Amino acid sequence: MSYDVFGMCNPLYDIQAEISETLLAETEFAKGGMFLIEGEQQKALVARIHRHIVNAESGGSGANTMIGLAMLGGSACYAGKIGDDEHGKLYTESLRDKDVAVSVKAGHGVTGICVVLVTPDAERTLCTYLGICRELNAADVDTDAIGQANYLYVTGYLWDTETQKEAVLLAMRTAKAAGVKIAFSLSDPFCVSRHKADFIAITKEYVDLLFGNHEEMIALTDTTTPPEALAATAAYCSMAAMTMGGEGSLLREGDRTVSIAPYAVQAVDTTGAGDIYASGILYGLTHGLPLEKTGQLASYLAAQVVSKLGPRLDSLDRAAISAIYD
Repeated sequence: MSYDVFGMCNPLYDIQAEISETLLAETEFAKGGMFLIEGEQQKALVARIHRHIVNAESGGSGANTMIGLAMLGGSACYAGKIGDDEHGKLYTESLRDKDVAVSVKAGHGVTGICVVLVTPDAERTLCTYLGICRELNAADVDTDAIGQANYLYVTGYLWDTETQKEAVLLAMRTAKAAGVKIAFSLSDPFCVSRHKADFIAITKEYVDLLFGNHEEMIALTDTTTPPEALAATAAYCSMAAMTMGGEGSLLREGDRTVSIAPYAVQAVDTTGAGDIYASGILYGLTHGLPLEKTGQLASYLAAQVVSKLGPRLDSLDRAAISAIYD
């Protein structure tokens, strides 16, 4: 079977909690950051914020993007490493229920968990226990499925262990050899700060489309403003998509730049906004939409996600989306 996009990321069971600024300060995690924690830290954190939990479901950045793509009518396959536990079983079932093909491999261990702490200003703080995600290896990669996709989509969250890196590089080499375009998400400023040199190297060698927010792009390119950062990515890859929160987004294709206005909404929770933005871009590119319409679709989807709690949409306003296409 062929796919519009074959996505790879860390499968994480998401737990969202709405907490006060005071409680967040007591956790000692800096607001807005992404932190890798160990199993005992995860258990202690969940116990502390348990009564504030408002949502729990299968997630992770790449999975959110593939689910968004499937909701739009695209075909998606998702790959990663889950544990042979209850969360792993629920994870697989959830993806299939959302019309996403599954290429996840179960191993003996604990499925990763991401605790999302949402403060009243809609800012999110991510505390991630990767669990068995870190054991993804080259043998887990479905090279046949990658070769039948239009795009391979990989997130920077995967660039953590040596075996994960081997899996990513095998996937990218496979895609490049098969003429499959490659999209890469910088994922988080934390990822860029840890792996900047590697990210630049793999982007230059393999990537056709680079995703990131303005902070990530500025950090990657050693620039000072979003337009400068976007322009600098031309030395790395042919296309780039950069989000700027309430300022909208910028798309670059070759030497052409398109500015996309934001949709005005009341922000409730920014979790998943970048993920579904990528869904819109990938859908537009794989379904022949003009670049401007592709950006407008992505911007609209991101606005809908931030206006509600949780990283994904339960449904789509088809009439609103059709108006974008017209």
